[in-house]
Amino acid sequence: MKGVLNLVSVGPGFSDLIVPRAEAALRDSDVIVAYELYLRWIEPWIADKEIHTPPLTQERERALLAIEKARSGAKVALISSGDIGIYAMAALAFDEMSEDDDYEVNVIPGITSANACASLLGSPLSHDFATLSLSDLLCPWDWIEQRGRHIAQADLACVLYNVQSAGRQEGVYRILNIMLESKSPKTLCGVIHNAYRPGQKVSIHPLEDLLSLQFDMLTTIVIGNRFTQRKRGFIFTPRGYNNWDAPDVGAIPCGCPDLPEHALWVFSGTSDGNALANELAQQGYPVVVSTATEYGGEVAAQHCSGVSVWAGHQGVEAQRQALSQNQARVIVDATHPYANLISEQLMALSQSLNIPYLRFERPSSFAADSGIDCDSTEQAANQAIGLGSRIFLTTGSKDLATFLQAPGANEREWFVRVTPEPKFIQRAIDLGVPRSHICAMQGPFSEAFNTALWQDLKIDCVITKDSGDAGGYNAKVAATQALNIPLLVIQRPKLEYPFAASTFDTVLEQLQAWNINT
Repeated sequence: MKGVLNLVSVGPGFSDLIVPRAEAALRDSDVIVAYELYLRWIEPWIADKEIHTPPLTQERERALLAIEKARSGAKVALISSGDIGIYAMAALAFDEMSEDDDYEVNVIPGITSANACASLLGSPLSHDFATLSLSDLLCPWDWIEQRGRHIAQADLACVLYNVQSAGRQEGVYRILNIMLESKSPKTLCGVIHNAYRPGQKVSIHPLEDLLSLQFDMLTTIVIGNRFTQRKRGFIFTPRGYNNWDAPDVGAIPCGCPDLPEHALWVFSGTSDGNALANELAQQGYPVVVSTATEYGGEVAAQHCSGVSVWAGHQGVEAQRQALSQNQARVIVDATHPYANLISEQLMALSQSLNIPYLRFERPSSFAADSGIDCDSTEQAANQAIGLGSRIFLTTGSKDLATFLQAPGANEREWFVRVTPEPKFIQRAIDLGVPRSHICAMQGPFSEAFNTALWQDLKIDCVITKDSGDAGGYNAKVAATQALNIPLLVIQRPKLEYPFAASTFDTVLEQLQAWNINT
């Protein structure tokens, strides 16, 4: 007898969402090959059958086992959740079968994760959309980023699969930042955990807020487009579009009427960036200070007199609109030395809008005798785990996952110092840092403060960035030397700037050279 290979989709989780044809195929099969979790959804239809449950990581082994059984003449059901043809087992089965195999093949469709999550949100996928898996196990990460960038540039609604795992924490935030390069930060999005399964959670957020959330492999993210709207607790994307050139639903007000025209736009968030903005304003220039957080905006407003402040994670498209409609004269990039993504975005905006770009960056303070040089965050994490047992991070919130999930990290105690923004504090908590180990404070800090704090906490290793004297680097060096503990220093990213300055006088001279007068 010829065998049968049924490629069966069993939907998102509840048995009433399994299509009748899948139920019939399961009843008709003699052999069931599945990940064990899926069996609970199909128990009524597989009693007394031969069941095989290779673990989750052995997908190819499952496909080979099902094919072997079908070749021997058995009726086999190879099972996937969602739809077996979408990021699932069908492709592996076709990859492994031979042209001369003579068993019958049936592909039974099912409700995908995208469909299920969209139904819980309302109707966000009613027009063109894309799906993107963030797992790089079978696809190079460079490809994932490239596809994500094209999705964002086309302003397609999209569904992100395989969002975040224990060993893959930062990828989703890189993709979200890529989305923010081309989409409005107010774009409506849905976050769905355990769709149609016990523990289901559904929430709606603007795109910019997703950067502060924590996810897992049971989470799916749905990102809308410029037309996606909210109504009665749901989100929906209209089927017909009237005016593509109209402002996004959540875009900044046209023209930014509260901001001056023909101003110097200082992208800051650092103490020296704010000092530069203040100096430019004192020279008589109209100045707008743009910060990535509301807290940064509050600090800028306190320390910069005579400037306008535009605060919050605006995204590239919002920045483009604001710079263009307010006829910005110069882009002054005074962001943190490690904010390379923002610097790259600002250089691209400078080129596309034909606005002069000037990089202001505090000089490096690193010396060979001041700390242990590390080329990357990963290298610093591995070295720290080998050197200390109570490790203090002064590197901010962005790279916490790299440290806390490095091999051997769970055998160490980690202490972190972050800016007192609720989302940064929450990120540390979500990653497992005890509240007693979180210092939410605005720097820079003195040598005496660092020495007293690290001595009291019994810190035996400190990790920092080459943040310069304005970022308190020398005070950290002095404190670690006083305590005789190692200081690991992550080196700055290297970018090719069209023009860079490290003093206020150089900035003013360049403005005069460009004929940018007050």
